[in-house]
Amino acid sequence: MKDILEEIVCNKRIEVEAQKCVMSPSVLSSQVESMIEEGTAHSILSMKTSLEASASGIIAEFKRKSPSKGWIKEDGKADIIPASYSENGASAVSILTDEKYFGGNLKFIKNARNSVTCPILRKDFIIDEYQLYQAREIGADAVLLIAADLTKAECSSLAYKAHELGLETLLEIHSESELEYVGDNIDMVGVNNRNLGTFHTDVENSYRLASMLPKNYVLVSESGISNPDTVSELRAAGFRGFLIGETFMKTPNPGDALREFISKIK
Repeated sequence: MKDILEEIVCNKRIEVEAQKCVMSPSVLSSQVESMIEEGTAHSILSMKTSLEASASGIIAEFKRKSPSKGWIKEDGKADIIPASYSENGASAVSILTDEKYFGGNLKFIKNARNSVTCPILRKDFIIDEYQLYQAREIGADAVLLIAADLTKAECSSLAYKAHELGLETLLEIHSESELEYVGDNIDMVGVNNRNLGTFHTDVENSYRLASMLPKNYVLVSESGISNPDTVSELRAAGFRGFLIGETFMKTPNPGDALREFISKIK
């Protein structure tokens, strides 16, 4: 089977270089640094703290499309669904900003920011610090760093830069070999139950890696969670965050679906 992740990352490199032609890295970085210095930048909300304090730990995802399943909710509005998640108990909201494969857009976080009161995670394939400046500029609180996309040195450098800009970091791993990526400037460690190469999903991956993960990090289980009982079982295994997208997005009203899901967590 074709490695979808390799294709996505290749496209992402082209995409980022095109964005740099529209706004140069020096202009973007200067703009963001000025916002921070002048106090006009969004005040960061701690996703890590939110997950630690939450009884449910649900990170509700605004995900309109999937490379494996196509459109999930093509008409999903970024100024409506993330706000509904926030109102209905989400500990954090994840917003996809990859356009080609996930139907996302950088503007989605800007559109959602004023009406979302919990932390917002920029969910994308971060391969360049330019994307970290973008995340800070549009109002994200945290960024996803995917071990499978990066060398250990690249991941470390991006995590350091993210912290320098005030952003929190969620490191995503899928296998034992990626445990070595956990280190300084990583705030949360996520286990992706979906293989990003084949898109095969198995929640057992979280249980399998649970005992190997460091206990001093907030642990997040990502993908393939559709049953409230699974959240309770994962909490017992040490996880405090649960990233769920398709389970909510495929319903007529994702916010209502989130509220009902949380009410069933024991």
